[in-house]
Amino acid sequence: MKPTLHTVSIGLPVFNGAEYLSGAIDSILGQTFLDFELLISDNGSTDDTQEICVRYAAADERIQYLRSNVNKGASWNFNHVFEMASGKYFKWAAHDDLCMPTFLEKCVAALDGDSNIVLCYTGMMDIDRDGTEIKIRKPIRILDMANPETRFRDLSLLHPSHTCEEIFGLIRADILRQTLLIGDYSDSDRTLLAELGLFGPFYEIGDVLFHHRLHAQSSVAANPGRQARMSWFEPSKSGTLVFPHWHQFRVLLSVIGRGPISWNHKLMCYLFMLRWFYRARLRLARDLIWGLEQAF
Repeated sequence: MKPTLHTVSIGLPVFNGAEYLSGAIDSILGQTFLDFELLISDNGSTDDTQEICVRYAAADERIQYLRSNVNKGASWNFNHVFEMASGKYFKWAAHDDLCMPTFLEKCVAALDGDSNIVLCYTGMMDIDRDGTEIKIRKPIRILDMANPETRFRDLSLLHPSHTCEEIFGLIRADILRQTLLIGDYSDSDRTLLAELGLFGPFYEIGDVLFHHRLHAQSSVAANPGRQARMSWFEPSKSGTLVFPHWHQFRVLLSVIGRGPISWNHKLMCYLFMLRWFYRARLRLARDLIWGLEQAF
């Protein structure tokens, strides 16, 4: 395990993010909480991303910039930037989102104040490509959930009442290291949230301190299809048969088995997965039908 050098490590994985990258970095450097490192992993960008990162790294010693010469996929990049981290707490940052100045200060205070909290997030606002506010996002609302099976259930729902932007909250690094991290398949961020929920509760700060940008070049908008989305996570899957819902089902079962919870709690999680399978039956069937169509 790496020695703790900072209270917070912020990992920013990026690929061709030049249009919004400067704004994201500025919002991080403008935090009122100062004891952090910013780790930028450039996944073979072909636009001006490298130039922007080199300029910022030269101006602020808290920034480390690493670059891969080829695009190894979003899954590799998200996990790679965490492997570089040395902080007690860790936060993923997207190249196109913004954090308000007190984001880190308030999240660190929450985690310092309660050792049971695994992940701290704040109120979220959707913004458009120009930064204009659109609407406040509905949060997870699992503050009072004492049972790990309840957290697992609500965090892994097929039709959740929340988004997955909570993955960009502040997480205890020692707990995150015990998880499977971001998998090389669609919706693996939701699976990771469910796995983190087995370790302990999340905490929401009501203030809207996180702005999530919606634009045509975002990963979801630019990769709407099953094959495109899987290839975004793992380029080697391009042109191969992919069954994302079957894969997610299998991984959810595995995280229950390896989770730090008692067998009675695990049993309740497994029982929930029976309902998950039933509710996902059409998606699972479409996976198989799509695979047969591609094969023949």
